[in-house]
Amino acid sequence: MPLTDVAPISASTEIAAPAATVWALVSDLRNMPQWSPQTAKSILRGENGLGAHLFNINRSGLKVWPTRSKVIRFSAPGSDSTGEIAWRVKENFTIWSMKLESTADGGTRLTSTREAPDGISDISVRLTKAMFGGVPTFTSTLEADMASTLGKIKATAEA
Repeated sequence: MPLTDVAPISASTEIAAPAATVWALVSDLRNMPQWSPQTAKSILRGENGLGAHLFNINRSGLKVWPTRSKVIRFSAPGSDSTGEIAWRVKENFTIWSMKLESTADGGTRLTSTREAPDGISDISVRLTKAMFGGVPTFTSTLEADMASTLGKIKATAEA
């Protein structure tokens, strides 16, 4: 039975660049290895967009593991100045997203979120306990990694 009592985690940053610039970066998940401390390689199968499949090689120190994801939300910033890309990880049931909102000064607020509306799979919970010290410890690592990822995206967008 999946671990179901899982609170969402998220981090946000303000970027001094328009939403279209930020969207061009984050909407192609193959860019994630440049920014994410855990993503070593991303391979996209199919066209970039809704329904695309992604194969990731993740790493933490000497630990390496694959994940498969599917893009489940993909909406470029439009007239409402918001946009979002979200992908569901097959192995652990989590949904990761990047949400963009234009700010009054012409910049962008970028929010990264991990949620688990269907819980986290048993196998993922067991592996997290064995390899990463348990779900609470690994969640803290993910929160720090989110902030790091957003900082690198911000630096790229503002360069």
